[in-house]
Amino acid sequence: MAFASSKPFVSIVIPFYNDPYVTEAIESVLAQTYRDYEIIVVDDGSNAHQDLLGRYEDRIHYIGQSNGGTASALNSGFRLASGKYVAWLSSDDRFYPDKIKRQVEAMERTGSLISHTGFDVIDGRGKMTAFDIIPPDIASGDFYRAFQQSNPVNGSTVVMTKELFRLIGPFSETMRYTHDLDYWFRVLLSGTPFLLLPEPLCAYRRHEEMGTVKHKEAIELEVKGTFAKYEARWKLYLRQLGLVPRAREIVKKQGSVKRR
Repeated sequence: MAFASSKPFVSIVIPFYNDPYVTEAIESVLAQTYRDYEIIVVDDGSNAHQDLLGRYEDRIHYIGQSNGGTASALNSGFRLASGKYVAWLSSDDRFYPDKIKRQVEAMERTGSLISHTGFDVIDGRGKMTAFDIIPPDIASGDFYRAFQQSNPVNGSTVVMTKELFRLIGPFSETMRYTHDLDYWFRVLLSGTPFLLLPEPLCAYRRHEEMGTVKHKEAIELEVKGTFAKYEARWKLYLRQLGLVPRAREIVKKQGSVKRR
């Protein structure tokens, strides 16, 4: 007689578009020490490398759709996810074996709705090129300050509850490249903090065919527009957190410097 697991179920969504590394991503999920999961591969209108998925047909949920971009693929996968938790894995990245286990245990223990981790960097051949990339510290406020000019959250490190996705809503499909940055702003401005596990639990791949290389100029424009979109609200939020001095305090400090 089979007994239902008491562990929370996790849905792992892999957006896929013409990516020869997708088998490595899937294999990294199949190697997880946490076994209560499903894999949802969303094929975003691929015309190459789809044959690589055939060997996994009995171990993944395959969703085919016309090309709409990564945000569209994530939304399709997240909506169909049946787990309490949803994880995102880019098709050219890899999870380390304990990733899901470590994050689910930490989130269950703390009641967190979203978490992220550090990561290592690999190249197109899988060679390690950087180690222990850890996001800024939350307690000091550096994590929040980082959002003034960068994106300190790597999407492939994120695990969140399906309920949070329902509350925040879908990724913006009008944003081809900064849908993740836009989403983190929305999550944080809703008052939902990120739980950080300050250790590398996945490998992020940098290679010549990745979007950030092939579409660099378009990405820079969209990044600039995204920061501009949230600039006023983010400054107010930082002030509410006590991370930005008020104008009166700045004037006072400037005056005290001049008198020295």
